[in-house]
Amino acid sequence: MNQTRTHGSHTCPLKVALVGECMIEMRGEPGAVITQTFGGDTLNTAVYLARLTPRAAVTVDYVTAVGSDAFSVAMRRSWLNEGVADAHVRVFEDALPGLYFIQTDLHGERRFLYWRGEAAARRMFDGPEADATLNALADFDYVYLSGISLAILTLDGRERLMHALQRARRAGTRIVFDNNYRPHLWPDPETARQAYRDLLHLTDLALVTWEDDAILFGYPDADALFSAYAQAGIGEVVLKRGAASCLIQCPAGRFEVPAQNVAHVIDTTAAGDSFSAAYLACRLQGGEPTQAARWGHRLAAQVVQFRGALIPPAAMPNMGTSSLPSVAQV
Repeated sequence: MNQTRTHGSHTCPLKVALVGECMIEMRGEPGAVITQTFGGDTLNTAVYLARLTPRAAVTVDYVTAVGSDAFSVAMRRSWLNEGVADAHVRVFEDALPGLYFIQTDLHGERRFLYWRGEAAARRMFDGPEADATLNALADFDYVYLSGISLAILTLDGRERLMHALQRARRAGTRIVFDNNYRPHLWPDPETARQAYRDLLHLTDLALVTWEDDAILFGYPDADALFSAYAQAGIGEVVLKRGAASCLIQCPAGRFEVPAQNVAHVIDTTAAGDSFSAAYLACRLQGGEPTQAARWGHRLAAQVVQFRGALIPPAAMPNMGTSSLPSVAQV
C-alpha cells in the first residue's frame, strides 16, 4: 500500500493528512478530581500514527479548525510535541474547541458527554478562506477521515470537502475512511447514509466498525457488508469487531486475524482509533494487511489498559518484536 515519491535520487517521505476535530477531554466523576487532556477520533489516530512511523518515512499533518484561546494554543502545542504538524489548522477568533467528558464503568465501557455544537472545527471548510487548505489535500499521498469528520461539518463545508477529495483522488491521493458513526451528530440516518455513500466511492482503504455499519446500513452479516464495499470499488476493507477477531477483504483474499486477550480492561476509549493508526502505519511501511491487523490488535490491547485516549509514549508496545497471534484465511 505504501507509495514512494522520488525527486531525482531523493526519496521523499509519504505525506498523510488526517481531517477532523480535536476536543478538550475531561475524565473523572462529578464532584471528584477531573483530569484534562485532549482527544478526538482522528486526532488520536494522528498521534498514534506519528508515534509508530519514522519521520524520514512518513509525515503526519492534522487538518482542523480551533480558536485563539489558551486551550486551542495548548492542544496545538501538544500535537507538535507528538510529531503531528499543524500547518493546515484554521484559527477562528470567535470560536472555541469542543469539549467532552468521559465516564467509565467497572468493565471499562465508556459514557461520553459532549459540548461541541459551536466548536470551531464545524466551520473548518466554510467560505473561500478554506480554499487553500482544501486545495492542499491533493498534495498529500493519503488523506484520512472518519464519519465524525463528516458529521461535524456544516452542509456547505461537507460539500466543499467532498469536491476537494474528488480532485485530490484524481491527482493520485489515496483516501482512508474510518466509518465511526455517531447518530446524535446527524440530523437523520438518511443524511448520514448519503454522505457515507458519497465518500465510500472515493475510498481506497476502509476501516469499518461492525456495530456502526450494522446500525447505519442494516447489514445482516459480514458477507453483505463486504459485498456492498466491493460494489463501491473499495480494494481493502478491514472489519473491526471490538474484542473479537477482525476480518480483512483485500485482493489477496479474505482473512481473519484474532484479537489479543486483555485480562483487565480499564478504558476502551480510542481502542478503534489506535487499531486504525497501527494498521495504517504498518501498511505505509510495506506490511501486508494481515501483519497490519496484528499491529492494530497489539496497540489496541495496550491502549485499553490505560485511562483516556492517549497512553504515555513510554507505554507504546514494540511493534517489531511483540509476540503476535497467527492468521487464518477464511
